[in-house]
Amino acid sequence: MRIAFDHQIFGWQEYGGVSRYAYELATGLAGACGQDVNIICPLYVNRYLAESDAVGLVTGVRVPVFPKSGRIYRAVNAVLGWPGMRRFRPDIVHETYYSTRTAAPKGSKVVLTVYDMIHERFPENFSIADPTRREKAAAVLRADHVICISEQTRKDLVEFLGVPPEKTSVVHLGFTLRPQGSQPSQDEASDRPYLLYVGNRSGYKNFDGLVRAYASSPFLQAEFDLVCFGGGEFNARERDAVEKLGAAASRVRQVAGDDSVLASYYRQARAFVYPSRYEGFGIPPLEAMSFGCPVACSNVSSIPEVVGDAAEMFDPSDTESMCAAIERVASDEARRAELIARGRARLDVFSWQRCAQQTLDIYRRIAA
Repeated sequence: MRIAFDHQIFGWQEYGGVSRYAYELATGLAGACGQDVNIICPLYVNRYLAESDAVGLVTGVRVPVFPKSGRIYRAVNAVLGWPGMRRFRPDIVHETYYSTRTAAPKGSKVVLTVYDMIHERFPENFSIADPTRREKAAAVLRADHVICISEQTRKDLVEFLGVPPEKTSVVHLGFTLRPQGSQPSQDEASDRPYLLYVGNRSGYKNFDGLVRAYASSPFLQAEFDLVCFGGGEFNARERDAVEKLGAAASRVRQVAGDDSVLASYYRQARAFVYPSRYEGFGIPPLEAMSFGCPVACSNVSSIPEVVGDAAEMFDPSDTESMCAAIERVASDEARRAELIARGRARLDVFSWQRCAQQTLDIYRRIAA
């Protein structure tokens, strides 16, 4: 089977969950599944493609990132990618993000992956000018089949866009961290025990709720820092919120780095906390489990579907519930050991090889 992935995500995302998924899926299909796979992105910025050693997987060249480069590369790739698609003559074109137009040649079946319905469920968190909802709806309507990364995402897709359930399938993600170079030492990571939060802190991610729970606990403030990895430096609103809630500003810190630095923070954290009110899937808890870090997380949307019984769960809208769950994981050695063991067992459910094989089964079904 000839399978093409389009340019969309690779032309504007250097690192990130969506491009990692598309890259891991493509390499799995080409490798373990033995399919003829081509990522057709004439101009790409993506680091996963740049660091790939898979011969012949990518058609394109890496280009630099600069202000508004994603928008420019998207327009150029839409033109330059078309001849490559026609030459490759794919049976399946897997679109890597949402667009009103397809790159698929006539006769190719189109598959689209929907990662979440956050824009539809939380429209107040996004600008009216954000085109994601419109482009997603157009791409879903156009696709021959839609893959959802969780049952929660599929339910929301059917609810918000009225997609026939038979046009959808659920394929869970795998997870991978790719540490490069030397690992940071304990001193580089933190000089105090800490709780770890990873990623974007806006809106539905409920970072404010986590700070509120942390600030309400004399035990947590006395014994642990709250370290936030990635997501950019704290803005003025976040700094003010920390101060107003009574948390010591020196104990709530933001840090950044590549996968090797993140891996070190996971390994050394007392607990990983995931307070989100909604997720299409949620890879960070699996990443934490893979490094032996116990997880405390929300009990809503797709998160229980991902973590199973391998996490201490809480109601993300209830400060006392969140605080109590974090305190249990941070203070109870027996519970920590239990969660670490369950986390290792939970990882067996998720792999990129399994994701690739289940996706290939869908391709074969719709191409028949």
